[in-house]
Amino acid sequence: MKAFTYERATDPVAAARAVAGHPGAKFIAGGTNLLDLMKIEVETPTHLVDVQDLGFDTIERTKDGGLRIGALVTNTDLAADERVRRDYAVLTRAIVAGASGQLRNKASTAGNLLQRTRCPYFYDTNMACNKRKPGSGCAAIGGYSRQLGVIGVSNSCIATFPGDMAVAMRVLDAVIETVDAGGQRRSIPIADFHRLWGDHPEQDTVLRPGELITAVTLPKPLGGQHFYEKVRDRASYAYALVSVAAVIQPDGTGRVAFGGVAPRPWRVEAAEALLPQGAAAVTERAFQGATPTKDNAFKLPLATRALAAVIAESKG
Repeated sequence: MKAFTYERATDPVAAARAVAGHPGAKFIAGGTNLLDLMKIEVETPTHLVDVQDLGFDTIERTKDGGLRIGALVTNTDLAADERVRRDYAVLTRAIVAGASGQLRNKASTAGNLLQRTRCPYFYDTNMACNKRKPGSGCAAIGGYSRQLGVIGVSNSCIATFPGDMAVAMRVLDAVIETVDAGGQRRSIPIADFHRLWGDHPEQDTVLRPGELITAVTLPKPLGGQHFYEKVRDRASYAYALVSVAAVIQPDGTGRVAFGGVAPRPWRVEAAEALLPQGAAAVTERAFQGATPTKDNAFKLPLATRALAAVIAESKG
């Protein structure tokens, strides 16, 4: 691990200013992803700004009947919140499907949204990786790609976003609230938050330098039945090969997002209109234009089967 300096922030704008004004600086909260990457020198921040004292650790009702989740609310507390379990059960199910209890006790809401890909070539500093070192190439293309992306990828990167929580939040139309070094605040729909890789896979999100997540807002409850189906190589502590977050209404309509297949939670609203026609119709539209490799082409029929299982369960 390379040497770095450290400070503990007590004000969000000052924290944003400290990162924006210090090349190579990073925010840190739970550190469950960042510290691991620092140990193997995939991430080498020169300065860490600890935001754990900023007080963003509460869950509150909004005026329109939704929830405002502080950026520092732990995954454990979010999944266990009575209002989340009752009204946003897809979110609880997605969080519990991820990581381990120990990690969920430390991992924050904002940090979960910002976690970096688990592509093995990104983690191996001996391999070419445009995410780790822009312009160096992508060893995953033409390499072993079983766990990697089938849609939304590019000639520069075929990695996937690894999280579970964000897939559920995409179904719920969450909005991410931020503040920057000038005190300016903005609200970013989760649909726009994670970038497709394009020619700049080193840029995971649309956040600007020093921009700090302060909260995530959920709109009023959707009702219906909530599901999170996660298909993985082992029963725990493994990332999704394919996951499905869904909210199904009594008439068979609903919302669906997929994880483990793209640079961001993958939701195609036009495909959701086909839910009454069955899983195959939905996935055919949702994955239109997919470019799987020979190693991960199985993800396409797997997504269909996972969604079919959800639909069958919704019918009792």
